[in-house]
Amino acid sequence: MSGNEIDNLVVPQGLERLSRLSKLKKLDLRGNLCNNSILSSVARLSSLTSLHLSHNILQGSIDAKEFDSLSNLEELDINDNEIDNVEVSRGYRGLRKLKSLDLSGVGIRDGNKLLQSMGSFPSLNTLHLESNNFTATLTTTQELHNFTNLEYLTLDDSSLHISLLQSIGSIFPSLKNLSMSGCEVNGVLSGQGFPHFKSLEHLDMRFARIALNTSFLQIIGESMPSLKYLSLSGSTLGTNSSRILDQGLCPLAHLQELYIDNNDLRGSLPWCLANTTSLRILDVSFNQLTGSISSSPLVHLTSIEELRLSNNHFRIPVSLEPLFNHSKLKIFDAKNNEINGEINESHSLTPKFQLKSLSLSSNYGDSVTFPKFLYHQHELKEAELSHIKMIGEFPNWLLENNTKLEFLYLVNDSLAGPFRLPIHSHKRLRFLDVSNNNFQGHIPVEIGDILPSLVYFNISMNALDGSIPSSFGNVIFLQFLDLSNNKLTGEIPDHLAMCCVNLEFLSLSNNSLKGHIFSRIFSLRNLRWLLLEGNHFVGEIPQSLSKCSSLKGLYLNNNNLSGKIPRWLGNLKGLQHIVMPKNHLEGPIPVEFCRLDSLQILDISDNNISGSLPSCFYPLSIKQVHLSKNMLHGQLKEGTFFNCSSLVTLDLSYNYLNGSIPDWIDGLSQLSHLNLAHNNLEGEVPIQLCRLNQLQLLDLSDNNLHGLIPSCFDNTTLHESYNNNSSPDKPFKTSFSISGPQGSVEKKILEIFEFTTKNIAYAYQGRVLSLLAGLDLSCNKLVGHIPPQIGNLTRIQTLNLSHNNLTGTIPLTFSNLRHIESLDLSYNKLSGKIPRQLVDLNTLAIFIVAYNNLSGKIPEWTAQFATFNKSSYDGNPFLCGLPLPICRSLATMSEASTSNEGDDNLIDMDSFFITFTISYVIVIFGIVVVLYVNPYWRRRWLYLVEMWITSCYYFVIDNLIPTRFCH
Repeated sequence: MSGNEIDNLVVPQGLERLSRLSKLKKLDLRGNLCNNSILSSVARLSSLTSLHLSHNILQGSIDAKEFDSLSNLEELDINDNEIDNVEVSRGYRGLRKLKSLDLSGVGIRDGNKLLQSMGSFPSLNTLHLESNNFTATLTTTQELHNFTNLEYLTLDDSSLHISLLQSIGSIFPSLKNLSMSGCEVNGVLSGQGFPHFKSLEHLDMRFARIALNTSFLQIIGESMPSLKYLSLSGSTLGTNSSRILDQGLCPLAHLQELYIDNNDLRGSLPWCLANTTSLRILDVSFNQLTGSISSSPLVHLTSIEELRLSNNHFRIPVSLEPLFNHSKLKIFDAKNNEINGEINESHSLTPKFQLKSLSLSSNYGDSVTFPKFLYHQHELKEAELSHIKMIGEFPNWLLENNTKLEFLYLVNDSLAGPFRLPIHSHKRLRFLDVSNNNFQGHIPVEIGDILPSLVYFNISMNALDGSIPSSFGNVIFLQFLDLSNNKLTGEIPDHLAMCCVNLEFLSLSNNSLKGHIFSRIFSLRNLRWLLLEGNHFVGEIPQSLSKCSSLKGLYLNNNNLSGKIPRWLGNLKGLQHIVMPKNHLEGPIPVEFCRLDSLQILDISDNNISGSLPSCFYPLSIKQVHLSKNMLHGQLKEGTFFNCSSLVTLDLSYNYLNGSIPDWIDGLSQLSHLNLAHNNLEGEVPIQLCRLNQLQLLDLSDNNLHGLIPSCFDNTTLHESYNNNSSPDKPFKTSFSISGPQGSVEKKILEIFEFTTKNIAYAYQGRVLSLLAGLDLSCNKLVGHIPPQIGNLTRIQTLNLSHNNLTGTIPLTFSNLRHIESLDLSYNKLSGKIPRQLVDLNTLAIFIVAYNNLSGKIPEWTAQFATFNKSSYDGNPFLCGLPLPICRSLATMSEASTSNEGDDNLIDMDSFFITFTISYVIVIFGIVVVLYVNPYWRRRWLYLVEMWITSCYYFVIDNLIPTRFCH
């Protein structure tokens, strides 16, 4: 009757009928809407042995007397209610048979009071107190010593005081199992006076948070000598030194299972671990432990069945020869350690173990031969040997010898040669990943018949050629198929498209496949991710894909597809990624795209897309929009991208967009990369761009923008010290996972973004793109001074303000651009000197100030400035100094040629114009005075003027006015 939302109006009538069932043993009312009045109703069911009332709305105080009539009750579950007290009167004699009580997730805060209440249940064997908050300090009372039969106590995910933990040993002398995973223990734990848990066999403290002033393992070793199971995974061990293992593990001679993974332990394993001869399971993974297992206590643990060493720094021989005597070993996991070959490896010894699961991987180490001991293994179900430089071919014998093998991973192992399969069919293998090797030749045509049970097959990043075998169509359970990054040719087999009805992920990208994508025969209705980029497919996007109602990702870029973008794509409501750049698609963007509420990536750049952007296109989950290099026109309408607060990248460059940059642009609060270059945009650069706090790359070049450059860009992440909430170097990649029987498989797609820097257009992707920052306002009609605040954009690597009408001087603040690599201020009307402080820009590789009105001496010809040639300064006639001609003083040219007095001998243009004007006025004034004083010279001057006027008159009459003739 659980989970039916039964309330107190229904229960009494129903229970009255149930009370007629005199032998009713179990009643389950979990997940309903019953309150405290339900207790009086169930009291009539005297035959009950099990009662479940969890996840109801019981609240307040519960009196144990309400259960008096349930004398046979053995199990009571009232967890996840709002009970703040369990009232048990002194001398209470009811519920004598109660063995299991669950009070998890209730509202009781006083652990002392709760345990006092429980002291009247002498048969209690199991007590669940998970997810509680016992903050009060415990005081031991007589009632607490009645728990002589309690063996199982669970306190998972609770908050409690240390006094409760210290008293448990004396309160529960028969306790065998104590679970405190995820607990937060307040107070300071001390080893002195810690009680003995003489019967405790199972202690689970995974991810527990506890403050220590001594080694917790030492306390465990001294007070819990009977422990068989100990889990301290992800717990606070007080210190990260492995020496704490010496102090605590030695006394635990009966230990059978030990989990101390995820603790950042360092050093080597203690030798006293060899004393735990009964140890069956050892997990020390995800630490920083070191040393060779050949000279470690692991050699002596001959009873070990499961050994997990992954993600440490152990040195492990690929032969596993030090463990050959471990006859009971079934599971060995040593991923991400140092795997190496043994110089003195014995070829005559054979291992005594028969492994069921083997995991070895390493990202460093020398080349090794394929492990020989695997020839003697016949019980393997899972084998992973990845990221190891191994010499050899694909071990098809491993499949022949292990008929139970289900999972085989040989990723990035440098294996080479042909990809040969066993002769006989292997019907157990479900997961096979041999990606990123050097396999050559064809994929065996009979692969679908030899491996008919495959669910996951990945052979990407090899050098395979030939066609795709049609026998893949016989693998009817296949869900994941990745043949990308090979040299495959031909077409997609019809048999694959018709019979792999369970296929969810298909990647054939970066091959040399041709023809149409799919024929009319198509049954891949469960397809979720289709990656076909980097091939030679032709024709239109097939109509058959409209049947894939679960499609999430469509990658068709870098092909020769033509035709219009299908309107039916808008009906695939689950689409998240549409990536189809570098094709020959044409026509408008379908208005049906406005229905794609889950869309995250839209990339149809480098096609022949025309028309305007749909005004209704503003998917709330959109992160990337790439529409560059098309023929889009019109204005950026108000509805387009409206309130797309998750949009990170917007690239509309190389189109025919007009109008102004809209004011609503600041609504794109997460926008980081904005490229509107090479359009016909007009108006001013809006200050709303400064409100894009995450902006780190802005390209507005090659438009018709005018007005001033905003001075507020230092409000964005272009300013290195700007306090933003997101990481400035977050990777620009998109990942998605495909769920399968063995967990999820993650695929990563790197975003590509084109930006011009150092006068070259580069395509950036991945982490490089996340680090790129720049501002390009070149080839516009901007006027006014360069704002000095631009010098505060200390993150940028590229600044291009060339081909505008900017005036004034180069701001001194540009010396703050310590990451700048390319600075282009050419083709403007800048004047004044080049600031000498720019010499300190050690990363500067491109510096161009050509065709301005700059004057004075070029900064000292050292460091980066010694790499710039004359072309950087062309069109500035008043500049001097290397690499231009040496500066000379107008007063003392000879001295200037032999002295190096810096700016004191330079031509100051302001002084030059002032002195020239004064000299001109003095000369004119002198002539006037002379003519006024001397009448002879005055007459001669007037005569010359008259003769000059007369000569000019007749010259005009004779040469410039046409002659007229009368008839």
